[in-house]
Amino acid sequence: MCPAYLIADINLHDLERYQDYIENVPALIKRHGGRYQVRGGDVNVLEGDYCPSRLVVLEFPSRVAALAFYNDPDYEPYKRLRQSISDGALVLVEGC
Repeated sequence: MCPAYLIADINLHDLERYQDYIENVPALIKRHGGRYQVRGGDVNVLEGDYCPSRLVVLEFPSRVAALAFYNDPDYEPYKRLRQSISDGALVLVEGC
């Protein structure tokens, strides 16, 4: 079984309200077997004109586990919170 990665490039507009997300979501990620691989940090664009804001990479044991996290009813209020105070992109990709 291949791992799966949720990759987010998020531009936050309200860091104060985001604290609720930061305090509660890691336990939900862990519940689904996920773990942070990247959580912010310095980014160096080596090629192209990509200009990321805040990169987050989550590793899950499988695509099924990643989707179970994303669709978990307990995650829903935090997902709505994140969407209301940020813009960006979220993608799911399987690893090798």
